[in-house]
Amino acid sequence: MGLRGLRGRHLLWLADFTPEEITYIVDMALDFKRRFYAGEKIIPVLRGRSIGLLFEKPSTRTRVSLEVAVYQLGAQPIYMSWRELQLGRGETVADTARVLSRYLDALVARVRRHSDLEELARYSTIPVINGLSDLTHPLQALADVMTIREKLGRVKGVKLSFIGDGSDNVLHSLLIVGAKLGMHVTVATPPQLQPHPKVMKVVEEAARESGAVIEIIEDPIEAVRGADVVYTDVWVSMGQEDVAEEKIKLLKRYQVNSKLMDAAGDKAIFMHCLPAKRGQEVTDDVIDGPRSVVWDQAENRLHTHKAVLALLIP
Repeated sequence: MGLRGLRGRHLLWLADFTPEEITYIVDMALDFKRRFYAGEKIIPVLRGRSIGLLFEKPSTRTRVSLEVAVYQLGAQPIYMSWRELQLGRGETVADTARVLSRYLDALVARVRRHSDLEELARYSTIPVINGLSDLTHPLQALADVMTIREKLGRVKGVKLSFIGDGSDNVLHSLLIVGAKLGMHVTVATPPQLQPHPKVMKVVEEAARESGAVIEIIEDPIEAVRGADVVYTDVWVSMGQEDVAEEKIKLLKRYQVNSKLMDAAGDKAIFMHCLPAKRGQEVTDDVIDGPRSVVWDQAENRLHTHKAVLALLIP
């Protein structure tokens, strides 16, 4: 497997990629980071290209790291707000995709509905990359795998314990990548917040092939025992404000605090995709503590974005 196997592909979710392809992307990201710190900050493999960044939902890490990644690859980033395009006045997703395909070499889209992302891909003749949807966040999961490789030296067999909302889009991508790469992923979540059945179907099939262990349980203390990684995300995502009070009540016992990290053991690292609601899903002493790797995790978004763009854009 090499570059030709990835050129021109969409990245809507990691279910469409083999374990070898995911590993290849992470390998390239690690190489980009090594070269960056060796002083090679501009690697113009996409010189003369134009990459569209279409954002329906606000962002800090995804937007900034993508703009910098595009620049460091020698290409031109073009940021587009959903509301500022004719999409905001009723133009169809399909028509927008047809037009943008005539101008751009690739499109990264951060959308509310995964179905809109699928429609963009259906009518685009350029690679469409998921910058986040309500179903998955594959770019985040790639950076997470890269961070685990850096910190633990391996991915296969690593136990990652996710504590919180089992219907979370970041968790969906972690489940998929964990199942494909042979990880042990344990999710502690209330029965009312289970992962999407579409995701679990893919996860169960991938786990059978890789030997991964996937567990969905209720008890957060039990979930973190023997964990190499303790991971959490915000309890209330953008667009869920109408159910915020209900979710906070459900998840009250799922806070990652020093007691939970102690139950995980001394070697466990803490990860969070950010932004964090401090004092809710995680306490200050954990996110700012010596076992937290969240800032390395955030930085690695830059390097994995470079790898994805360099590999997918023809």
